[in-house]
Amino acid sequence: QVQLIESGGGLVQAGGSLRLSCAASGRTIRDYPMGWFRQAPGKEREFVGMIWTGGSSEFVDSVKGRFTISRDNAKNTVYLQMNSLKPEDTAIYYCAAKTKSFVRYTTAFAYGSWGQGTQVTVSS
Repeated sequence: QVQLIESGGGLVQAGGSLRLSCAASGRTIRDYPMGWFRQAPGKEREFVGMIWTGGSSEFVDSVKGRFTISRDNAKNTVYLQMNSLKPEDTAIYYCAAKTKSFVRYTTAFAYGSWGQGTQVTVSS
């Protein structure tokens, strides 16, 4: 099983940028589509975006054009670049490895390995 550790969260003003990292160990991320989810206080965990093993990516509509995902298989790390941040982006951000086939990538159930999360706070 792959172990995941997120980093890079913090406090940023609206309009600013952050880059989150997700470092993997135990297994290579080359084998997995990798996703990012977030959970705001009092809300359910929601899909943010994901990157397929081939490098293409998918995003929820609310972050399209602002967020990008990349992967460095040599470093066994996935990145979430967040630009033009808004207060509504405030949440704990989690990376996850999609371990279940034939389950939609927007579903948390599709992901079998999760990091502990990193807090992102966007002030207005």
